Amino acid sequence: MSALPHLRVVVVDDEAPARSRLRELLADCADVAEVEVTGEAANGHELLARLQDTPADLVFLDIRMPGMDGLETARHLQRLQPPPRIVFATAYDSHAIEAFDLHALDYLLKPIRAARLRDSLRRMTETLAPKREAFDAAARGPRSHLAVHERGRVVLVPVRDIRFLRAELKYVTIRTGERDYLIEESLTRLEQEFGPAFVRIHRNCLVAVAHLTGFERGTDEAAETQWVAVLRDVPERLPVSRRQSHVVREFRRPPG
Repeated sequence: MSALPHLRVVVVDDEAPARSRLRELLADCADVAEVEVTGEAANGHELLARLQDTPADLVFLDIRMPGMDGLETARHLQRLQPPPRIVFATAYDSHAIEAFDLHALDYLLKPIRAARLRDSLRRMTETLAPKREAFDAAARGPRSHLAVHERGRVVLVPVRDIRFLRAELKYVTIRTGERDYLIEESLTRLEQEFGPAFVRIHRNCLVAVAHLTGFERGTDEAAETQWVAVLRDVPERLPVSRRQSHVVREFRRPPG
């Protein structure tokens, strides 16, 4: 008889009794898989911080949680390498379509029945044999926050607060109205993800359209750039490359 698959599981719910109940149900599924509950989290922030040090194969994820809901958390999870599989466990059936758009393994309604939980675990074990396909970033939808790993903790930066994104070596600098952050992501992928919310003004820089107040003439006639971008709450003037000078014309063009 072959050994049962081993699953590292994290339970995420803002209600402690719900987490305890799910742990009890998982303990009764020993004939389906060897389930090791490696941790619990009360919200998406706690989960992302935990997964920095302790990876998981499967995450049971509540949807309505304070701070960052389960759907937003799932978008962050899908960018981990490798991403854990996700089973949503919620009292609401209204999010099912969006959950499966996020490639959820299953969608369980509370109170969770033991038989349905066992079905989810069997489905999970069936996915372990083939290698997981890469997720299509476009299908995930844009994030509302960018996760920054900073001194052993995760800081979530709201995308709406970002003034610009600038590539520097293998990092991207996130600039808000208050400070800078560093993330290890591709500027091109960020541009693809956030689409019209950001516009490229240079090969290494995207600016937030919502915070772009205008353009000024550059002071160095011999420089590569003739224009600089002016952003709200950012003293620095960002150069616009000649190749991207059409952005200035489009910005200055009267509507209609």
